[in-house]
Amino acid sequence: MTFGLRKRLSEERGFSLMPRAMAISSSSCELPLVAVCQVTSTPDKQQNFKTCAELVREAARLGACLAFLPEAFDFIARDPAETLHLSEPLGGKLLEEYTQLARECGLWLSLGGFHERGQDWEQTQKIYNCHVLLNSNGAVVATYRKTHLCDVEIPGQGPMCESNSTMPGPSLESPVSTPAGKIGLAVCYDMRFPELSLALAQAGAEILTYPSAFGSVTGPAHWEVLLRARAIETQCYVVAAAQCGRHHEKRASYGHSMVVDPWGTVVARCSEGPGLCLARIDLNYLRQLRQHLPVFQHRRPDLYGNLGHPLS
Repeated sequence: MTFGLRKRLSEERGFSLMPRAMAISSSSCELPLVAVCQVTSTPDKQQNFKTCAELVREAARLGACLAFLPEAFDFIARDPAETLHLSEPLGGKLLEEYTQLARECGLWLSLGGFHERGQDWEQTQKIYNCHVLLNSNGAVVATYRKTHLCDVEIPGQGPMCESNSTMPGPSLESPVSTPAGKIGLAVCYDMRFPELSLALAQAGAEILTYPSAFGSVTGPAHWEVLLRARAIETQCYVVAAAQCGRHHEKRASYGHSMVVDPWGTVVARCSEGPGLCLARIDLNYLRQLRQHLPVFQHRRPDLYGNLGHPLS
């Protein structure tokens, strides 16, 4: 892979739309740098690992403290039976390889959607879509199992029924302190549920991450606008590593991995094809924005606190 041709590096601060009084004087080189990786997973797990490892090593070389990989970084299978066959437990060979990679590179890894055989595998014969966070020593510091499963039929995109092979996770994960800030974990379809993002922000999240494999119809229509909306309403950074291109004859993904700042500005974006983009996380900017626009202090849970019920 020729990184000079396949990645776009961006370290913008995103102040152009803000009043000058809100601008912050922090030197950008003092701010933590994160890398967002974009890949085209296939059913070949070892080739997928080689591709991801190359991007992670490049992220480390460029000075990132944390690298984000997309949903299904491990593989994208052709059908539910192949998905179940290729899945592994968290203690399996593939996660051990990523543990060693994190230690080798000395950076944190957001593994955005691992096909996990959980403790109930023998009973259910179903897996979890598990977002795993590793620290720079390779230790698992958080696991979030996707709570909203994508069972949809989009004209022109083909039906998707994630629940055929996957169990929904039972709970949210508390935000985790990292060198870049407190991260709230989610996965792909979760971004359509603002209740989840607000819950993570209220629990202390400063960065929301939505590793994804968006389709070719919903991607152009909803991808960027949803990510920017989640950033604006929570006043968090949003990091979205994405699958791109054709995985096999049955499936393709939209790509367009990006980072959005708390004002809603896209401050980093991947170009077409596998690669990475970079962004700096300015928590002073986030705190000042929240001070000047204190929406969380203005909420009225007495009026709309009980959300989430199906439409009548």
